[in-house]
Amino acid sequence: MSISMLFPIIVAKEGKWFVASCPLLDIATQGKTENEVKENMVDLINDYLSDPDTPKPSFEDLISLSISNIAVKVPKGVLYSEASTTVSTKSN
Repeated sequence: MSISMLFPIIVAKEGKWFVASCPLLDIATQGKTENEVKENMVDLINDYLSDPDTPKPSFEDLISLSISNIAVKVPKGVLYSEASTTVSTKSN
């Protein structure tokens, strides 16, 4: 018998690749498209859970996971590059 569980994953684009990680299981994979990386993650989670030699989190740990977003003040210019207003002059 098996049950369906939702596993939170994080997907980010890094260059030409999509990278997905599952923080709960501490695993990651990549793919050429977002759909491919999600399919790869499903396969990886299944392999992880099926491997008898890999330590598994307890069911209680799995269901107690909480995902939150937090607000953080980011200094101006950190996330977006700003055009420089400095003009250099050449002296002879």
